[in-house]
Amino acid sequence: MRAPEPGRGIAGRSETAEHSVSFGSLGAAGAPGSFRILHVSTGNVCRSPITERLTRHALADRLGDPLTGGLVVESAGTWGHEGAPMETNAEAVLADFGADASGFVGRELLDDHVIRADLVLTATRDHRAQVISMGHSAGLRTFTLKEFTRLVRAIDPATLPDPDGTDGIVERARALVRAAAALRGWLLAPSAEADEVYDPYGAPLPFFRSVGGEIQTALEPVVTALTGVPAARA
Repeated sequence: MRAPEPGRGIAGRSETAEHSVSFGSLGAAGAPGSFRILHVSTGNVCRSPITERLTRHALADRLGDPLTGGLVVESAGTWGHEGAPMETNAEAVLADFGADASGFVGRELLDDHVIRADLVLTATRDHRAQVISMGHSAGLRTFTLKEFTRLVRAIDPATLPDPDGTDGIVERARALVRAAAALRGWLLAPSAEADEVYDPYGAPLPFFRSVGGEIQTALEPVVTALTGVPAARA
């Protein structure tokens, strides 16, 4: 069996992709001390950059520095605009929430991104299917953002490891993903559209702001569950 060509993105899948080497249900990043969250959309210039930077912003609000808890947040696109800046309207949305848009560079989704990710959160069900099709045992750790939010809301936080305990936030995050995967199939979406974050590319700023609000609402319970720290009251 020939090994898959390294670094191949989903836009250039080879016919051997289904035979990719498996790194287990947590990916290669399932090593002690780190937990990687990968946000995926199409071009990696609108939805996934907004989600990436809002996640980082929310984690910083709760933890001070997310890296001290071992959480790493990234994004990529299934047809990513490699090297491109995020859309100007996406930057405006991040500014509305006080999140940092600086230094962002678009990326095409590659095998290595999926291999290293402990949790992949996609904008749509189609993106989720594309990530899973890349192999690497990604199915148990790949969800749409809204799907993951729905599942997380059903998990009793008391059943998760204490973020201040010996294993810290990383083990809590891994336990959260396992619990969510176990619930999938039992807790279904009320409609197909309920798990979608629609693409604002080329739309006016008000639509971007609407999408940004959807993303922020979906992220809040996820970040609270990951860290064990609720959002500060306004």
